[in-house]
Amino acid sequence: MRIAQVAPLTEAVPPKLYGGTERVVHWLTEELVALGHEVTLFASGDSRTSAKLDAAWPKALRLDGSVRDPNALHMVMLERVRQKCDDEEFDFLHFHLDYYPFSLFNRQPTPFLTTLHGRLDLPEHQPVFTTFSKIPVISISNAQRRPVPQANWVRTIHHGLPEDLLTPQQVKPSYLAVLGRIAPEKGVDRAIRIATRCGIPLKIAAKVDRADQEYYDELISPLIKANPLVEFIGEISDREKPDFLSGAIGLLVPIDWPEPFGLVMIEAMACGTPVLAYNRGSVPEIIDPGLTGFVVEDETSAVAVVDRLAALDRAAIRKQFESRFTARRMALDYLAAYRGLMEEAEPRIKLVSSAE
Repeated sequence: MRIAQVAPLTEAVPPKLYGGTERVVHWLTEELVALGHEVTLFASGDSRTSAKLDAAWPKALRLDGSVRDPNALHMVMLERVRQKCDDEEFDFLHFHLDYYPFSLFNRQPTPFLTTLHGRLDLPEHQPVFTTFSKIPVISISNAQRRPVPQANWVRTIHHGLPEDLLTPQQVKPSYLAVLGRIAPEKGVDRAIRIATRCGIPLKIAAKVDRADQEYYDELISPLIKANPLVEFIGEISDREKPDFLSGAIGLLVPIDWPEPFGLVMIEAMACGTPVLAYNRGSVPEIIDPGLTGFVVEDETSAVAVVDRLAALDRAAIRKQFESRFTARRMALDYLAAYRGLMEEAEPRIKLVSSAE
């Protein structure tokens, strides 16, 4: 199959720093190539891929201070994809750009879908998905769908990561962990209170975005400095994650927003580390209570189950990751979706061809 993967230009694929969507696009692209498909990746020029790279801009936009209007470059990239469709270069198009492709690509015959990676509960999303109610879209969790039931949901495909990217390490778990990004909705202040009430050390490996620097300086930094149990490590790479996660009694995810997926949870599971998360967004779909962790409602119920984390079977957690959350499983799910939409489009394509 000749497949176009169209990624945001915000980060490289894979990202040099933080970037969940671009990491998923990278893992999916590599698996599709490994499965024998001819893939073209539309992304920034500093991306690394086994596919054919079509670069709409030489550098990831977040790292290019000269770019002040990223929308302009995304419009150029979309037109490049459409022109190649005119030349019949692709059998299928897969977009990771939210609703940007909807209008243009609804007016051409090449089958396509869009994976929606973000939250969909804002009021302005309602007219978008009502207007484009026939555009095929993929959800990354069932929870993500709830605000826009009028969308044309093809299926839910949970994220997956390469089976050997993160693996359990032989270290003795001795602390609770936070991984990812520090922002109000991520609940790092709640994680600090949970660990403190349990008397267990907490290590925080997380980045601070410029937009969240004031929140970190005013609220989180004082909590860290005032608490000898808490250690702030900062952002870590995939190379560092196996040791960090394997050394954790559990990963704390006390979020306070409808997170569409949450890669950190399956990263922990890949290392055999249980997850303790608040019942928000996709959490109940990802965690198997009593097997890979616990789903709780608040700080009090979190404190009540922390001592049960150490009793969970870490080998069984890793096995559940291998069963549910690998990149290969994700790629096979997407291929099934592609083929289904291609079969639906075939009569329409034949009709257009005969009219010509």
